[in-house]
Amino acid sequence: MFDVIRQYWPYIFFPLSVVVGAVAASHAVMTKEDVRAATGWVGVIVFSPLIGAFVYMVAGINRIRHTALATRRAGRRTFEKQASEHGLDRETIAAEFGRHFRALNILGDNVTRFFMTTGNEITLLETGDEAYAEICAAIAAAKESIILESYIFDSDELGRRVADHLLGARDRGVTVRILIDAVGARYTVPSIVRYFRDHGLQARTFNGNVIVGLRLPYANLRTHRKIIVIDGTVAFTGGMNIRKGFAREFAGDQTAVDTHFKVIGPAVADLHAVAAEDWQFASGEQIEPAVCQLPRADKPEPTYVRVVSSGPDASLETNHKMLMGAFSVAHHSIRIMSPYFLPDRELVSAMVTAAQRGVRIDIVVPLENNLQLVDFAMTAQFDQVLRHGCHVWRVAGTFNHSKLLTIDGQWSYVGSSNLDPRSLRLNFEVDLEVLDCGFAVAMAERIDHAIAASREVTLIDIRKRPFPLRLLEKFIWLGSPYL
Repeated sequence: MFDVIRQYWPYIFFPLSVVVGAVAASHAVMTKEDVRAATGWVGVIVFSPLIGAFVYMVAGINRIRHTALATRRAGRRTFEKQASEHGLDRETIAAEFGRHFRALNILGDNVTRFFMTTGNEITLLETGDEAYAEICAAIAAAKESIILESYIFDSDELGRRVADHLLGARDRGVTVRILIDAVGARYTVPSIVRYFRDHGLQARTFNGNVIVGLRLPYANLRTHRKIIVIDGTVAFTGGMNIRKGFAREFAGDQTAVDTHFKVIGPAVADLHAVAAEDWQFASGEQIEPAVCQLPRADKPEPTYVRVVSSGPDASLETNHKMLMGAFSVAHHSIRIMSPYFLPDRELVSAMVTAAQRGVRIDIVVPLENNLQLVDFAMTAQFDQVLRHGCHVWRVAGTFNHSKLLTIDGQWSYVGSSNLDPRSLRLNFEVDLEVLDCGFAVAMAERIDHAIAASREVTLIDIRKRPFPLRLLEKFIWLGSPYL
C-alpha cells in the first residue's frame, strides 16, 4: 500500500489538492462579506495546496451553528409584552435623551436580540476584591440555581475559593451549571474543570475539551463572555475573568485593573437567556427561561438597559453595528477605554468622521500591555486616528483590562468586548447598552481617573520612533485579525 502511494503520490496529491482547494475557496467566496478577506483566503488556499485549505478550516471559518433556544423566543415575547405595558417606547427615549438616541434605539431593536428594558439597577464593582466578594456572597445566598459562564476561570487561590462556594451551593441543593471556554480553561494546569469534576460537579467546556483538543473547524472561536446569574434575579457581568491577578489580596501592588457590574432587574433574564443558549450548545441540556422581573416601582430615575450578545453565529458583528451607530450619533464626546484597541477600517472611519464633526474623542489604552504583539499592532494603528484629531492616552501602572465606552455623557457600552477583530468577529461576547446619565458620568469619571495617570500619544511621538521598529509594528499589524 505504502509502495503504491510512494510511487503514485503526485497523481494522488494533485487531484486531491484541486478538489479540497476548490471546496475551501468556494466556501470562502460564498461566506465572506468582506472582499479583502475573501481575496486573501482564496490566495492562501490556491498558493498553498492542502495546507492553505487546512489553515482556512482552522482559522478562516468564523460562523458556528449555535442553536437558537426557546429561551430566546420566549424571552423576546415576554419583553415585547413588558415594553408595551410599562411605557418604554422610542418617544420616551427621545424626550429624555434626545432624538439621536431614539435613532440608536431603533438600530438596537433591529440588530440585537433583546429590547431595552427599564427599572434596572446596575452597581459598579470597581476592583477585583469587591467584585469577587460580591459574587461569593451572592453564591452563598443562592437558593435554586446558578449558571456561570467565563472565558478564564483559573485554578488558583481565588479560583478555588469561588469554586468552593459553588460546590457549597451544590451541596445545599442548588442546581449549579459551570461553562468555561476550552482555550481559557488551559490557562492553569491542572484546569479548574478537573477540580470541579474531582468534587463531583460536571463543569462543561465551550467548543472543545481541555485535554483532547479543540473542536475543528471552529477552533478559533471562543466564548469571551463573563456571566453569572443566580436564582434568575441577580447577575454579574463585565470584563473580569476569575483569576487572582485581579485581586489585591493575592497580587498586591501588581494587581491588574478591571471593571465588573452587578445587575438587578429585567435585564437579568436576558443575561440568563444568553448563558442558557451557550450551555445548551455545550451540553445539550435546555434550560427554562428565567422569570422576567418587572421594573422596580420605587426607582425614581429609570435606567434603560439592553443586553447585546454577539458572536460568530446569527449575531455576527452585532457589537460592531452598535458601535458604528453610536459613533455616528455622537454630538459632543466619545470616551473609549479598551486594553486592546485594533478597530477595523469601518470603525476607524466612523471615529474619524465624528472627530471631523467636532466630537471630542479620547481613547485610553494601557502603557504596558499583557500581549506584546497586540501592543505592537495597536501602536502601528495609532496614526490612523491621531492625524484626524482623536486623542490617545496610554495609562501607566498595572495592566488595565476594563472595556468602557460613553457617548455625550448619556449613553454607555460596557461588557466583555474589546475593540479588536477577535471580539468583533470571532468571539462570543456580551455587553450592556445603558442609557442613564448617572451611570455614564460614573464611567466617564473612571476614564478620567485613568487619563490622570496617563501620557498623551502624539504624531510626533509615533514618527520619531526608529524606522525598523515602526516597520516591525506594521508587519505585526497585518496579522491583527487573529492576534
